[in-house]
Amino acid sequence: MADFTLNTYIQLLQTLMEQDFSFQTFGDYLTQPAKRSIVLRHDVDKRPQNSLELAKIESEFGLKGTYNFRARPCSWDEAIIKEISNLGHEIGYHYEELCTYKGDREKAFEAFQRNLEKLRQLAPVSTICMHGSPRSKHDSRDLWKSFDYKELDLMGEPYLDMDFSRVLYLSDTGRRWDGQRVSVRDKVDQTQTQLLQQKGNLIHSTRDIIKAANEKALPDTLMLTIHPQRWHNNKVLWLSELISQNLKNEVKRVLNLKRQ
Repeated sequence: MADFTLNTYIQLLQTLMEQDFSFQTFGDYLTQPAKRSIVLRHDVDKRPQNSLELAKIESEFGLKGTYNFRARPCSWDEAIIKEISNLGHEIGYHYEELCTYKGDREKAFEAFQRNLEKLRQLAPVSTICMHGSPRSKHDSRDLWKSFDYKELDLMGEPYLDMDFSRVLYLSDTGRRWDGQRVSVRDKVDQTQTQLLQQKGNLIHSTRDIIKAANEKALPDTLMLTIHPQRWHNNKVLWLSELISQNLKNEVKRVLNLKRQ
């Protein structure tokens, strides 16, 4: 079974559904967390058409997730944002203004408000999530050291409003599920990952998640972070993403070494 194909994604969803997990948007989790919950998050960094494909698949299974869109042409497709929202999914804002404005918090906050309002003209938006911007020295979450996003009628930001010591965080960052070593900012508390490893479950591939689910080794709450541009049945696009991500991983390794 080739990894990062739509067929593999469907198998992952089906396996998790068989384990009686409830799939929730980030907003639903914040307001009414299920006893066994998978917070289904999608960061739409580019190729929004891929996001629509995943959104349709999930909708066919009766599942809902959160789709975070950047205010960039590579992500922002108004027709697709509306269609995904109409399918019942949550739309979130994937912000990066502090990096865009090179650390100027005043300008970044003004731009954040403008972009948030533009997105809200397309769909309801009550949650946000930072974009990592690995090549920037700035961390967009630092914007909230000067401002309060909750004053903008926003419920939460996963890196600031989730207790990852209690939630297993699984992200396909780096086109692998153990990409913390090559990630610049997509890092959280590893308590649940370590507990899983103690049970003998090392998560690297999607097959490893499926195996852990079938062995009932997963905790009751997970955040599953998907970058839709990685998932293809088209062999050419699949190979292109593989090569591109491997090159990016090497760049990220160098950045991490320099910053250490």
